[in-house]
Amino acid sequence: MRAVLLLKERHVLDESTFVEIVIWRVPKPVPGSPHGFKYRLALVADDICVLRFDNETGKGDHKHVGTRQVAYVFTTLDGLIADFWQAVEDWRSK
Repeated sequence: MRAVLLLKERHVLDESTFVEIVIWRVPKPVPGSPHGFKYRLALVADDICVLRFDNETGKGDHKHVGTRQVAYVFTTLDGLIADFWQAVEDWRSK
């Protein structure tokens, strides 16, 4: 089985802010992640990525908030997307 693109979206939130979501189903888990998905969900403001959930090879599931990187507990795709949108709302309300 080859990797299958499940979701690729860009949401413009305002003139200087957008969200990009890319999720793939992969034939075997990315090293460091126990599930069969490769993902990148990012919030970009003024050309700077200010929030990102991803699972880079060897790093496993984690998120970047500003310059900090912290672990993220992946449960389901729906949970990932909901957690990300909540983090976007939290960031925008600051």
